[in-house]
Amino acid sequence: MEQGKLIEFRVQGERRLAVAERPEGKKDWIVIDAGGQSHKIRPQRVEYTVEGVLYQPSEIASFLAEVEPYTDPDSLETAWEILIEDEESTTPQQMAELLFSDASPALCYAAHCLLSQDKTYFKRKGDRYEPRSANQVAEIQHQLEVQLQKEREKTEFIEHIKQALAGESIEWSESDRLRLESIEKLALGMEGTSKAAPEMLKEIGKNFDDRAAFDLLVDIGWWSKHENLFLRRSSYPVNFSKKVLDVVQPRLQSDPADADENRLDLTHLKVCTIDDESTTEIDDGLSVEYLKDGTIKLWIHIADPTRIVDPEDELDLEARRRSTSIYLPTGMVSMFPTELATGPMSLVEGKVCSALSFGVILDETGGVKEYEIHSSLIKPTYRLTYDDVDEMLHLGIQNEPEIPDLAKFSYLRRNWRKEQGAIQIKMPESTIKVKDNEEVTIELIDSSPSRQLVAEMMILAGQIGGAYGTEHNLPLPYRGQPQPELPSEEELLQLPVGPTRFCAIRSCMPRSEMSMSPIRHASLGLDSYVQVTSPIRRYTDLLSHFQIKAHLRGNELPFSREELQEIVYSVSSSSYEATLVERQTNRYWGLEYLRRNAECVWDVLVLRWLREDENLGLILIEDLGMELPHRFDRPVTLGERLEMKVTRADPQRDEVRLREITEAEIQATTT
Repeated sequence: MEQGKLIEFRVQGERRLAVAERPEGKKDWIVIDAGGQSHKIRPQRVEYTVEGVLYQPSEIASFLAEVEPYTDPDSLETAWEILIEDEESTTPQQMAELLFSDASPALCYAAHCLLSQDKTYFKRKGDRYEPRSANQVAEIQHQLEVQLQKEREKTEFIEHIKQALAGESIEWSESDRLRLESIEKLALGMEGTSKAAPEMLKEIGKNFDDRAAFDLLVDIGWWSKHENLFLRRSSYPVNFSKKVLDVVQPRLQSDPADADENRLDLTHLKVCTIDDESTTEIDDGLSVEYLKDGTIKLWIHIADPTRIVDPEDELDLEARRRSTSIYLPTGMVSMFPTELATGPMSLVEGKVCSALSFGVILDETGGVKEYEIHSSLIKPTYRLTYDDVDEMLHLGIQNEPEIPDLAKFSYLRRNWRKEQGAIQIKMPESTIKVKDNEEVTIELIDSSPSRQLVAEMMILAGQIGGAYGTEHNLPLPYRGQPQPELPSEEELLQLPVGPTRFCAIRSCMPRSEMSMSPIRHASLGLDSYVQVTSPIRRYTDLLSHFQIKAHLRGNELPFSREELQEIVYSVSSSSYEATLVERQTNRYWGLEYLRRNAECVWDVLVLRWLREDENLGLILIEDLGMELPHRFDRPVTLGERLEMKVTRADPQRDEVRLREITEAEIQATTT
């Protein structure tokens, strides 16, 4: 270092030129940059010294202007091609001679700038620069191109977002979709969200939290404002993979060979299916057979999807992964592809259908006297709704004796189960329907004779399935429930009849259990019970069909006890998650309904205490069948009826608050 020398050093990573002014102490120098600012540096920080000429700080700007025209990085490629061939390293001075045929101070510095900034063709080794190998250069160029492409795509994405926010219609590219998926994960609060999502939100001028991500996706039309986040957070697949869908068309177009060659022909029986009007998967039908000796045989026919599904095939494995169909206010997500579930798998009116039929003769008390199970052929005669059946029973229609007979036997069965210790809990239930993701309706489900009729017949089929499995020592997914410790008669009598008393009983009920061997189901009053009535919608029912049908044919069971146990364990976990999605989604739309009807006054029943010392209880909005926690601001008693209004309902945050209205407010509202 000497006074007047032009040197290059870095300030916070930025390249800067300065002129040496004077020594400072034993090791440091004071240097002055183009702006007249002084810096104290040590000689070790000097990255380049301009040789041959001494300078003044005022001359730095003109020096840089002389250098500028020669700093095009593309010029290095030619030099690299020459030097790689000779396998020679170079210095800035030699590079200036090669590139510019001139080694003046400005051109040597230009060559230094090119070499020191280059990341592609040369690598520094001491005071010299070695050319990289052709393979290294090709790889670096590829990486740079990939990075440039990412930057271009990112810029394009930001522009698309701004256009979408302005209301323009956007055709999202594949790279856009990947970035949107990253923002989706942030909106869902999922673990493993990349740092790119918050950075993109920041560039757009948004906050970079989950709420801002959700709002952005709604604002650009990527998501609905009522997007089902519970379903998206779950592992339940909404769509079927191409691999599964490729199986569907062949199953629709050709009838596979039937493993049950000798199906019992029951097409002569009158078969009625009873469901809600909106039901599309028809999986059960009922018949009454009048035998010559005057005996009445009941038939419960269950749809037979195993006619076109084999254990461990693509459809079976997909149904196992899903575990159940999900019923949401906005619609159903099916366990099987819809074309199959509502087509050849269902019991379609007027068509010959494959079924698994449970025939039973009851004794005079309602107990099972005789039963039989067959792979069968049936031809559904009527598709009835619950309202249709209730009307037929109310009018006492004589030309359809099967309906009143089914009702009579269902009543007999209910009393029989009660004698066996069955526990009946009648809490209000409701269905929430959402049309076009906007119009919300809530309807109470009336515990009508038709619904009780169907429920009893399905329980009867489950009892027969359990009896058959017990008799033949079959491993099946038996469902049971331990005997509960119920409140004493004295305690129950202190509670008013109705939901409050039933809620006290319900709170004592233990969880149901699954076992590969028969176990008692306390609330149903049955010693063994196997769900068999929904094989299109519930995977454990499909497992029961696989096992029972194989035994009926005399074949080896598809699943051993150990295999069945492992499958049921996995399916139970998936099924619990699906149930949670249903429950959370229903609650969301229930709160949305309350939000939209904030002016309504609701009749509320105090059900039970959650934490009595904190005045926190569970209330029931009777007209909606909706149970909500509520903190009371005055003493209340269980079973007390109140009138309340919603003061706040935020379905996105899962928050709801109500307050009891005063007598004066009630009078004002009435007036």
